[in-house]
Amino acid sequence: MKKTAGIHHISAIVGHPQENVDFYAGVLGLRLVKKTVNFDDPGTYHLYFGNEGGKPGTIITFFPWPNAYRGAIGGGQVGVTTYVIPEGAMDFWEKRLAKFEIEFEKVARFGETYLQFEDYHGLQLELVERAEGETNNWTFGDVTPEVAIKGFGGAILFSTNPEETVRAVQDIMGLEKVAEEGDLVRFKATGDIGNIIDVKKTTLPRGRMGVGVVHHIAWRAQDFTDHLEWQQYVMEKGYHVTEVKDRNYFNAIYFREYGEILFEIATDPPGFAHDESFETMGEKLMLPPQYEHLREKLNEILIPIDVRNLD
Repeated sequence: MKKTAGIHHISAIVGHPQENVDFYAGVLGLRLVKKTVNFDDPGTYHLYFGNEGGKPGTIITFFPWPNAYRGAIGGGQVGVTTYVIPEGAMDFWEKRLAKFEIEFEKVARFGETYLQFEDYHGLQLELVERAEGETNNWTFGDVTPEVAIKGFGGAILFSTNPEETVRAVQDIMGLEKVAEEGDLVRFKATGDIGNIIDVKKTTLPRGRMGVGVVHHIAWRAQDFTDHLEWQQYVMEKGYHVTEVKDRNYFNAIYFREYGEILFEIATDPPGFAHDESFETMGEKLMLPPQYEHLREKLNEILIPIDVRNLD
């Protein structure tokens, strides 16, 4: 059986790009590590936020659709995206969310306390303290490494067929079942971040894609060889898998598990610093070679954005 180390990235649809940047950089203190375009729709931004190095397991990506219709969170989606913070940082984050007038509530599950809230466009998020995961050495505004988000803690999956989603998480992606509590079953991957997945056991009606909804969840492949092995492995398990797609910062394959959640498997290499320096990541609009000739036109179409210190 193959085993993924955990989440590589999560991609979602949001509204106005400046509001998106203000929330994830200005409020949450994440680094904008890449400003590029949707390779399938170059007139739309693709924005990547993560830790200081943009490491797999820390990256959330967005397709901003200004003035688009609101989605509906439901079956076939990541229902809640979990971020992990250092132990002892919860009080800081409660005060920070209150400072920005972001409503939150504290809930408990599996012996942990979670701080749950929404971003400006309705995406469901939560923070949890854990010792696992390396320190994020990025400082932005009042968010310092002592309290900074390390990366993903994991996610809660909503399914139209929970038994099938459980099978995909456990038998395909190789996560280990570690607990059950109420309406949730918990799985753990081998990595130290992005490694805890809770699957809701109640069948949910299908969600609707739109603003405020996760588009897909991506799992980690170690390298390009491992990636091709995953493609063959998933195919042999009876799923329809796409061809390998070059996303410039990783290679990707996609398949939809039978609870209707879109799964991607993405390579850890080459990462985000291969087409611009570590120091300048996220500052300039980066385009893949096939769209470089459109740079002038895209600069006219795309809404200007700034990473702003809101403190």
